[in-house]
Amino acid sequence: MIFNTLTRRHFLRTTGAALALPLAEFPAHAAGVPQTLAELWAGFDPRAEPLDIEVLKAWEQEGVVCRLIRFQVGIFKGAPSRVAAFYAFPKGGTKLPALVELHGGGQSASLNSVVTYAKRGYAGISLNWGGNKLNFGGAPVTYDGPQTDWGKLDATHPPQRNKANHFAGPLTPDAYTLDTVESPRNSNWFLVLMAARRAITFLEQQPEVDATRIGAHGHSMGGKLTTNLAGIDPRIKAAVPSCGGSGDLVESEAVVPGGSRTKRNAMELASISDNAYLPRITCPILWLSPTNDFHGHLDNMAWNWRHLPDARTRFSIAPHLNHRHTAEHALTEYLWFEEHLKGVPFKMPQTPRIALELQTADGVPQLTVTPDDSQPIRRVDIYYSLDPHALTRFWRDARAVKTGGHWQAQCPIMNLAQPIFAYANVIYETPAPYRTGPQPAGRENSDTFAISSRVLSAGPAQLQAAKVKATDQPTRLIDDGARGWHDWYLLNWGHPPLWTATTRKLKDAKWRGPNGATLHFEIKCETDNQLVLTFNSNAWGSMIPGKPAVDYTTVKPLKGSPDWQPVSVQLNELLATDPKITAPLANWQTVTEFSLSPSGTTVKDGQKIKVDGQPWRGPRAIRNLRWEGGEYAQRTAPDAALRPEEFQKNFNEAIKKSLEQERLNPTPK
Repeated sequence: MIFNTLTRRHFLRTTGAALALPLAEFPAHAAGVPQTLAELWAGFDPRAEPLDIEVLKAWEQEGVVCRLIRFQVGIFKGAPSRVAAFYAFPKGGTKLPALVELHGGGQSASLNSVVTYAKRGYAGISLNWGGNKLNFGGAPVTYDGPQTDWGKLDATHPPQRNKANHFAGPLTPDAYTLDTVESPRNSNWFLVLMAARRAITFLEQQPEVDATRIGAHGHSMGGKLTTNLAGIDPRIKAAVPSCGGSGDLVESEAVVPGGSRTKRNAMELASISDNAYLPRITCPILWLSPTNDFHGHLDNMAWNWRHLPDARTRFSIAPHLNHRHTAEHALTEYLWFEEHLKGVPFKMPQTPRIALELQTADGVPQLTVTPDDSQPIRRVDIYYSLDPHALTRFWRDARAVKTGGHWQAQCPIMNLAQPIFAYANVIYETPAPYRTGPQPAGRENSDTFAISSRVLSAGPAQLQAAKVKATDQPTRLIDDGARGWHDWYLLNWGHPPLWTATTRKLKDAKWRGPNGATLHFEIKCETDNQLVLTFNSNAWGSMIPGKPAVDYTTVKPLKGSPDWQPVSVQLNELLATDPKITAPLANWQTVTEFSLSPSGTTVKDGQKIKVDGQPWRGPRAIRNLRWEGGEYAQRTAPDAALRPEEFQKNFNEAIKKSLEQERLNPTPK
């Protein structure tokens, strides 16, 4: 461990340990176990000991100097822990701003990212903290040498040696933990944060880096690490966590409707949870996460980030997506670092002000959004939802109308037993210098960028006290197609045989299917092909607690034609992709997502099979998505919020699906 002299004295005094005791171990009693974040990091000096840097590989590509390096995090239990990383900077660059990148779970360091940022004028280090196989992409090198080695610890992800996952907990000791008693130092989050702080020291020591201009960014688990790093190390001058760092929620549903409530003990909340780090953040920080993310929980963020001041906090929240971003949201990361690390003339617009008025003349809630108009505004989108289940929630577009310097929208509700959630996106024109330029693989340039308001919510008690009226009614027309895929999220759009359009609109009680109804729509397809219709039922246990999510599919052949052609589907056509489930989908009430794609999965003769579509020719558009026939049934109970047990049950499967999508679409951002 890296402790200064005063810390060593403090440690020995508080633990009563003998001088011969290794500093990386606590004695077998709890007297010296850190109980708070301050105690956990007290005296840690990331600059104190040599990094013992190894350059494992060096090369140049596209005007960028690239190195694969390895540095020492510390010596624990008598053995060194070393982390490999990609480091890159523009050739000939001096006094460069620099970035620390922290990858997500199951991922590895990103050469692609540091090279892209080098082309933008940054130095960058991407840590391979998870110990997974390094990906050199199209780099002109081969490598089969040493990389990350945590020594007698195991902070890899997924764990390479330790059966216990000390990212998810527990803090109890085992053969691969730092301490021999329950301790926050047994958390792998603590170990990786030490590595990240040492990476900052590495950047400070590089001759081409300006040590006063260092930022951090990361995705998923890397998003949590980025948030925590910004809170614990003042050398970070700007941060962009992606899909992580929302914090833990201990408040009741009455206080925070829709939040994800987690079971953390006092030690975890005080030393490992994001909640302990967030109050310490003093640098500019941008929250980059979509509305339905399973890892960066939106409602938790709205509550736990409420005290971070608007002056140095921004949000960019893409609607409908899970664990990835659209181009106009992803671009905000680049713009954030340009402003705060480069000091260019660009200034990010202020967080738009949003107000939810419940006491209105007609009893219908109204939202008012006031954006910063210092830059050209293309449009303002106001979204709201009545669903307390954050991960399967459909966000309605309230169709904002401009009134002077404000945008307003009514938000009719259907049930006073449900909460309301709302936020807004202000879509700005991208300044000319940032409309083109180098982008990481899988990303696109965008002529717009999006800054979001804070997320508001009001529970049933507030709605009833304000005498809100339930005026909204179900409708059979789901999507007329006039706004394209506005209410959907799109994946693999650059792959003509693999593209997928998905919506959660069928879960919203307004558009939920009547019993026995048939779903109809029209589509254009210029060549013979097929369309796989997939209905996901009960995602995250949102409709039937304790039961698994199941996909039901049917395959519809399409004849090549320039004209619209009808497609319809009945319940008895839909077969589960799980061969053990032989009954068709019973009703539309449990549908949480509806997807269209030329490719997919179905079942034939009791066997799960892959359906390979042909490259799509012509426009990808549908119209008149609607229900015909059937009868509406009265739902006796309101939709339920996210349950902790359902979240834990599905969390690892969600990570697996995310990684599968990344293999098709190289980057989640």
